[in-house]
Amino acid sequence: MKSIPDNASILVIDDDPGLLLSIQATLVSSGLPEPAIVSDSRQALDIIRSHRFHLVFLDLKMPHVSGMELLEAIKTEFPSIECVIVTASDEASTAIQAMRFGAYDYLVKPLNTDKLILTANRALERFNLRNELTLYEKKQRFSDLQNPEAFTRMVAKDESMALVFRQVEVVAPTDYNVFITGESGTGKELLASVIHDLSNRSGAPFVAVNMASFSKFLFEDEFFGHIKGAYTDALSDKKGFFEQAQGGTLFLDEVTELELSLQAKVLRVIEERELYRLGSTTLRNVDVRIISASNRDIQEEIRNKNFRADLFYRLNMFNIKLPPLRERRDDILPLAHHFLKLYAERNNKEIESIDAELANRLLQYNFPGNVRELENIIAAAVLLEKDRILRPSSVPLLQSTPEKTVDQGGELLTLAELEKRHIIRVLRAVGGNRQQAARILGINTTTVYRKIEKYRIDDDMIADSGD
Repeated sequence: MKSIPDNASILVIDDDPGLLLSIQATLVSSGLPEPAIVSDSRQALDIIRSHRFHLVFLDLKMPHVSGMELLEAIKTEFPSIECVIVTASDEASTAIQAMRFGAYDYLVKPLNTDKLILTANRALERFNLRNELTLYEKKQRFSDLQNPEAFTRMVAKDESMALVFRQVEVVAPTDYNVFITGESGTGKELLASVIHDLSNRSGAPFVAVNMASFSKFLFEDEFFGHIKGAYTDALSDKKGFFEQAQGGTLFLDEVTELELSLQAKVLRVIEERELYRLGSTTLRNVDVRIISASNRDIQEEIRNKNFRADLFYRLNMFNIKLPPLRERRDDILPLAHHFLKLYAERNNKEIESIDAELANRLLQYNFPGNVRELENIIAAAVLLEKDRILRPSSVPLLQSTPEKTVDQGGELLTLAELEKRHIIRVLRAVGGNRQQAARILGINTTTVYRKIEKYRIDDDMIADSGD
């Protein structure tokens, strides 16, 4: 083994000396610092312990200690180091296992020079990004934001959102695919648009797509487009969503709703950065950043084989978790006043403030539908209110006492029972109107019907005045 360069931030481990020298030459010629190279995997951990590496390339099959064993050991002892597996076989199972152990990516031999350089730069970028964020994990203040004006559309006073905004500022200038997790109604699409606005792609389109609305029969046409004559009704060429977002950002909302059979098609476009329109034999380059969002537990979806792990790892280069409104209580009244002003102006109402009792009930309420539910509550109340102050009488949903609205340490309920009771309460408040209940809950009408069937909620339950 050669002596390790003082400024080496990359380590390459492979039992093939020729490949080691080839990777070293490629990385140096691209302008990266000279990497350290090791041909004996048994020496690797001791070398890593004595130097501050940011990125390690690992051959999968090596004598003595395999790449997968070494990967697991590195990520256990040095979780911040980015690792890339190099393998001779392009098998999904290998990639999934490597990424579960914490690998950033994997490359298939023979190595593509451009892909090697791109992967190295992106992995180093993520190392720097993650280490910068560790400085901000404990306490964030809105006054520390570098671009506070970018967040004016998102009303937030609670400190939990200061960290979210800081994460946005750090990841936005990169080209990372971002995965936003959070319950329905927390503002995932709005946050995605802020990331786009702060990115180098802000001059190009931001295209938002709800994945739950596409069946497999419409998917390819909507996402990949078609050429004239591709099928009977294809009267002209059509760009799909990927091409519509060219140079910009494609936001895939509720991405876990995408049928399993279609996920491989999305994965291919992300990996190859190219696609065919329906009916065409011409490859078209795709240059888009993908921001995805889901309100589901993505790891559970992967375990249940409802979502491809390899697709998730491509989408989840960086993760942002949006807290539910019940965990950001300091935002409730500022948001309520924001929506009051908005809907009072829209409806030509002179409503100037919120009654103290109503404010207290809003603060006591759990908001299962999050910000979207709060908006709908205020919007409906503005229509009912006849005075200059918004009062509890205009909010049927909050007519019950705070003790009934929120469990305050009395009966301990399962999440399912809590959800059932809340759905019943909302249905009562709107006289059983499923569409209106869906708007308040922040879900679609189909989901309301599905929940009613799941919990066996009948008209007698909705009509009953008690829980």
